[in-house]
Amino acid sequence: MDNWRKSSYSGEGDGNECVEIATSLTHTYVSVRDSKAPALAVLTFPGGAFHAFVETLKTDAGRLHAAT
Repeated sequence: MDNWRKSSYSGEGDGNECVEIATSLTHTYVSVRDSKAPALAVLTFPGGAFHAFVETLKTDAGRLHAAT
């Protein structure tokens, strides 16, 4: 995949410590990599599972669970 993009929330003040994501041409899969070390490892998930994960993080319950 060559369409990597970084969150708009990852700016100068955040030290550019973020993950990058890329989607397959058919949006069937989403890949994730560390923006500080993009050549080291890539995790690939089914698109539906990644979408559900992100939506859960957007909820209060997801944020509380991730903080513990």
